[in-house]
Formats: sequence, C-alpha cells, structure tokens
Amino acid sequence: MVTADELEQIRARMDEAGIHNAGAYLRKMALNGYILHVDLAPVKELVSLQRRCSNNLNQVAIQANTYGGVYPDEIAGLQRDYAELWGRVSAVLEQLTAIVEK
Repeated sequence: MVTADELEQIRARMDEAGIHNAGAYLRKMALNGYILHVDLAPVKELVSLQRRCSNNLNQVAIQANTYGGVYPDEIAGLQRDYAELWGRVSAVLEQLTAIVEK
C-alpha cells in the first residue's frame, strides 16, 4: 500500500529506468536496491562503424590481392591494427554488458 504521492514517485522512477512493469521494477529494487539504465545508442553506433570499417578493410584486401598496388605487408599491418582495435571495443562491450546485467 502506498499513497498517491508515493505511487506517482514510483512511476516517475520507473519511467527514468525505462521499465513499464511495476512488478519487475519492484523486484529489481528489492533484490538489488538500484536500477542502472544505460543508453547504449552510442555504443551501437560504434559497433556499426566497426563493422563497416571491417567490410571496407576486407574489400581493400581483396582488391590488393587480386590486382596488386598495395603491398601485402601493408594489408597485414592494417589487419593487425584493426584486430587490436576490435579487441578493445569488444572488451568495453563486455564490461558494459556486465554492468547492465547486474
């Protein structure tokens, strides 16, 4: 049982957290004491850009291997740099996932 004012505050906090189910909200608060709402739109855009870069890198590699003009060592270097970059992005995404799932 809550007052009308308390109910309004609860609903406002549910909206802030992006939760529409009161039971789910109350369970989450009872078990964890807090709800972390993270806007992952920028991360999703980063992943999209990474995928496009990967596709472009593969196209350059195919062009270079088929028609020449780019040295294989340069392609290998680009691939190593890209793999390192993707590894770092993956680590950030894993950390964000762990935070959101708590």
